[in-house]
Amino acid sequence: MVKIRLARGGAKKRPFYHIVVTDQRNKRDGRSIERVGYYNPIATATEQRVVLDTERVKHWVSNGAQLTDKVRVLLKEASAKAAA
Repeated sequence: MVKIRLARGGAKKRPFYHIVVTDQRNKRDGRSIERVGYYNPIATATEQRVVLDTERVKHWVSNGAQLTDKVRVLLKEASAKAAA
């Protein structure tokens, strides 16, 4: 099954996550099909917290991909920010 989930990056104590489309059998930071955005949980006021290509996410979901719970929350946040 194809999942849209977070892949961790960044340094120790400074997390940074790529939002990726991948097969669920792959490791968390393993091979991915496509990167569709990123999430920076410790972003400062000048940095963006969530950047997400919502059109590509909708494309993958329409083709059967499943979102993890956290990515679903981030998608709502990115959609609300784009609408405002």
